[in-house]
Amino acid sequence: MSSQIIPVEPFDYVVFGGTGDLAERKLLPALYHRQRAGQLTDPTRIIGASRTEMDDAAYRDYARTALEDHVAPADRDLDNIEEFLQRLHYVSIDARSERGWDQLQTLLAEGNERVRAFYLAVRPALFGDIATQIRDNGLITDKTRIVVEKPIGRDLGSAQKLNDVIGSVFAEEQIFRIDHYLGKETVQNLMALRFANALYEPLWNSAHIDHVQITVAESVGLEGRADYYDTAGALRDMVQNHMLQLLCLVAMEAPSSLEAESVRDEKLKVLRALKPVDSGNSDRVTVRGQYRAGASAGGAVKGYLDELETGVSDTETFVAIKAEVENWRWAGVPFYLRTGKRLAARMSEIVISFKPIPHSIFDDTAGRVIANQLVIRLQPDEGVKQWLMIKDPGPGGMRLRHVPLDMSFAGSFATRNPDAYERLLLDVVRSNQTLFMRRDEVEAAWRWVDPILAAWEENGDKVQGYTAGTWGPSHAIALIERDGRTWHESD
Repeated sequence: MSSQIIPVEPFDYVVFGGTGDLAERKLLPALYHRQRAGQLTDPTRIIGASRTEMDDAAYRDYARTALEDHVAPADRDLDNIEEFLQRLHYVSIDARSERGWDQLQTLLAEGNERVRAFYLAVRPALFGDIATQIRDNGLITDKTRIVVEKPIGRDLGSAQKLNDVIGSVFAEEQIFRIDHYLGKETVQNLMALRFANALYEPLWNSAHIDHVQITVAESVGLEGRADYYDTAGALRDMVQNHMLQLLCLVAMEAPSSLEAESVRDEKLKVLRALKPVDSGNSDRVTVRGQYRAGASAGGAVKGYLDELETGVSDTETFVAIKAEVENWRWAGVPFYLRTGKRLAARMSEIVISFKPIPHSIFDDTAGRVIANQLVIRLQPDEGVKQWLMIKDPGPGGMRLRHVPLDMSFAGSFATRNPDAYERLLLDVVRSNQTLFMRRDEVEAAWRWVDPILAAWEENGDKVQGYTAGTWGPSHAIALIERDGRTWHESD
């Protein structure tokens, strides 16, 4: 069975940072795929906006190259590519001056009745300037939305200021704070697994679940992001947003409906229930790491300090945290979070480890009875595995095996697996906020993260070195093994 494609109403998407890396790799390919699927309707337009001097024809050439580089050959349809390129326009504009705004004003005047979305694929320092210019140039209509990328601040105070600036121009229901992890099919399938099946929800609590592991591992290093990353680090870059959002979806109570506010209310309750981590316990429940020279699949790689111009930094490229949700459902269940760069593999997954059976009726010859696990793989090879104990087929007595019931999305559905941005970009057009972060969610996450940052500084916690191509510092292994558990080994 294939999914039903529902066209969206015509819109104008203005992408600030329209010649940047995100637009090239993700936004333009995502919108092209929606064109190819039949979801874009006339007279929809995509308008690139940046300081680079360029006309419409040059921008279409730029987009054509982006599609050649970032769309699989099997998905390149010449007729659809040409139709998509004709939707593209370009404005050379400066967020901090008047240059180009009159041209954008004239262009958008042709579609005042359409949905109008402004995507800010630029550094956060420009968010306020662009929002103010949009207002001052009379570009806000009843159907206007604004999309902002992370990072939303670098601490609670800066996040509040950023939210205040954008909130002074746009109403909260017009602001879409995007986290592309929430658009992944497997993340959304977590909701279906929990709330559409009688099998899991009765077991989804501390009586049956031993612990939860959430891993977001990257095999790459800085990739040209040194200026940003060295002022952020893994805690700000990954934990405060992506990983806490995943934790919320695992731990939240059933919302009354899938309506956006209902879902986000439940996520907020989880963030507010997180046990504080501060200078009194950070040394026991957190680990900071920084990769050293080592090897990856492509050969020898430099250490983090070798990739910096200064060669000096205490910024963490790896974080492991033992988090706890202090409520009735999750009392006593640890959530182990792990993320880092230059790890052994690129992999993101959620592992729900159930408690062992209370008593085994099998003798030693049957083999060890291993506790059940539900493994939800976000990337690569999105899918879900339920690990169970079964009898090894054949005569000669009872021998147990630990095997998965495996649902690979690529194998189970005869359709291409859409990129997260494809769903999220059109959810903005539909004004569906379910998969976007609300202001109080962002600020609640910072309220939990800020004391960790302060504790590291107060306690003088230094980063622990780890060799590139491994799973992080030995302290991260000790973090979980002193509780009698081990990190899940990807299969």
